[in-house]
Amino acid sequence: MKADIFSVFRPKLFEILKNRTYNKQKFISDFIAGIIVGIVALPLAIAFGIASGVTPQQGLITAVVAGLLTSLFGGSNFLIGGPTGAFIVIVFGIVSEYGMSGLIISTVLAGIMLVLMGYFKLGSLIKFIPYPIVVGFTSGIALVIFSTQIKDFFGLTIETVPSEFIPKWIAYFNHISSINIYETLLGLSSLLIIIFWPKINKKIPGSLIAIIAGTLFTLVAGRLFGIEFTTIATKFPELAGGIPLPKPEAPKIDFEAVKMLFQPAVTIAILCAIESLLAAMVADGVTGKRHDSNTELIGQGITNIITPFFGGIPATGAIARTMANINNGGKTPVAGLIHAAFLLLIFLFLMPYAVYIPLSTLAAILIIVAYNMSEWRTFRSLFKAHRADVAVLLITFFLTVFIDLTVAIEVGVILAIILFVKRISDNSSINLLDNNVIALTENVEFPEDIETFQLPKSIEVYEIDGPFFFGLASKLDELDSSEHHKVKVRIIRMRKVPFMDSTGLNNLRNLLKRSRKEKIEIVLSGVNENVRNYLESSGFAMEIGRENILPHISLAVERALYLDSFIKDNSKSIRRV
Repeated sequence: MKADIFSVFRPKLFEILKNRTYNKQKFISDFIAGIIVGIVALPLAIAFGIASGVTPQQGLITAVVAGLLTSLFGGSNFLIGGPTGAFIVIVFGIVSEYGMSGLIISTVLAGIMLVLMGYFKLGSLIKFIPYPIVVGFTSGIALVIFSTQIKDFFGLTIETVPSEFIPKWIAYFNHISSINIYETLLGLSSLLIIIFWPKINKKIPGSLIAIIAGTLFTLVAGRLFGIEFTTIATKFPELAGGIPLPKPEAPKIDFEAVKMLFQPAVTIAILCAIESLLAAMVADGVTGKRHDSNTELIGQGITNIITPFFGGIPATGAIARTMANINNGGKTPVAGLIHAAFLLLIFLFLMPYAVYIPLSTLAAILIIVAYNMSEWRTFRSLFKAHRADVAVLLITFFLTVFIDLTVAIEVGVILAIILFVKRISDNSSINLLDNNVIALTENVEFPEDIETFQLPKSIEVYEIDGPFFFGLASKLDELDSSEHHKVKVRIIRMRKVPFMDSTGLNNLRNLLKRSRKEKIEIVLSGVNENVRNYLESSGFAMEIGRENILPHISLAVERALYLDSFIKDNSKSIRRV
């Protein structure tokens, strides 16, 4: 790997400008798509900001700054960056426990981790996170988001809502008599608008129409009938006099703070990497283009390092907004820049009117977001998969809902690795074969070329079937011949071993030492180039003797017979069957 970061960091926008392939037609397409995506992003940014435990202006400024930086430094032509529903739970938890300074530190740390992940070319590895884990914590987050919106949707009178899932629902049921019928009807109306508006117009998002209609209704109902609704101004009275521009701030960073916030930062980094690369992969599938995963990780890292200093929250690539960009004609990252510029204009000139948006309408928007995130059909279909996958899915889901998203990801990944190793081990084997007949199957193209041999009892044959790694290597110690005193040579057939790790090598080395103490020679058969190179680099080839590492069973048989005759000083011929 080259030390130069520019060998792995190649933003798509810079490549397009460098190649001079951008033209007026593409700009028009990007401009239209950028405006529409900005309209789609507006209500989501406000809703995500409030649901995350910060202010609506912080949600919107995240969409502006992160949207700009994602398009500037990203590795995809189509990805739209900003706040997403996946971060609501983790951001709310960090803000509740550590405050805004803790959120800034953890987000910056996550950004640094993302840059390092991209620099060390780990972009492709993120794709190997098991699908049941992704579905498990995504569905879990969706349920948690849904549960946080019940109070505002029904207008419940609860002074403090517990943060834990079960106590939260207990509080809801204890205060069910405080349901506000007007808030509930407004929430249901907003929900219906969001659901059915696409049948009228698919360009303008139903969430925006719901916000406009809900805001106008609360203003009219308040002035004509004196009905009061809970609005952004009610929850954030400091915004009633106008929404000030955020001022960049730097928190106090020391070793203790970094150590305390390291785990939340890891969660943010993993979530960001998964969601952004997943969105980029979806975009590739629709458009036929290819994104640069390592550049994307570095771009997301830069985004999350800079955005917090403008009052923003963690951000990543958003699948829904990315698809809106593609469906409305977006061609290049310029569409993302226009979307960010459009949101900035709204922030500067229209945000004072946002304080009148009713919280029940925002709750309806987030309930739809939660429903779309839940992937309940996929969740249900995974129950038909292997039991190990079902176990990973359910454990990740329940840990996300009842314990913590960070714990869910960590336990889910560890459990998936353990179950994967077990599955590989169960499908791999090391066997002591019958010495009477050996089939010469390596490198044989035609059945008529296969030869069989009968070997003397002084030569025994082991066969390793599958990767010789830590999950399988210990089985070699469990095997033993019943007639050690007669055995003089052991052939280890490795034709089905694609790779070997250090544990496998250690067990093979132990077998060699144990065998030589018993005055038994070892011959390796069918060793492929990859395994041979590892044996050479580790020094084992010299220990066993290079003449005893052979690519084909016929050569191994000849070597074994020679060693057997040499040891006993009494050659025995091999009888062809």
